[in-house]
Amino acid sequence: MTVHDPINTAEDYPQGKYANRSLARIVAFQILYQDDLNPGSAAAFGEEFLRDELPDHKPIRNFAQSLIDGATQKKPEIDAKLEQVADNWAVARMNSTDRNVLRLAGYEMLFTETPRAVVINEAVELAKRFGTADSAAFVNGVLDKIG
Repeated sequence: MTVHDPINTAEDYPQGKYANRSLARIVAFQILYQDDLNPGSAAAFGEEFLRDELPDHKPIRNFAQSLIDGATQKKPEIDAKLEQVADNWAVARMNSTDRNVLRLAGYEMLFTETPRAVVINEAVELAKRFGTADSAAFVNGVLDKIG
């Protein structure tokens, strides 16, 4: 039973060969962001949100869940790396949107086989879509320093 109407509409869906993975990242980011602002909320609504937002895409739902789980489990390591490379920025001081885009991308960059260029591009697109006017440049600059 759906508790809410899907947040993402057909117009929100990325287009192209890897669009489903991009959509999985959008949904994963939304859950990480919500959980960052309301700790514990991912456990309460995350699974249902994934089902509602990606109803016909079990492999993509699994991919999104793996990103959420990984970014959550590796958050201390990711945050430490972000603070190391983000000159004069503590993770806690970052805009919450930027922080969660960086955590998601940091997980994928540091702990998966996804090509670095793909991770940076996807993160910049998330930052453009959900962040401030300066978010894309900030996210790009920080991720460029992670190696």
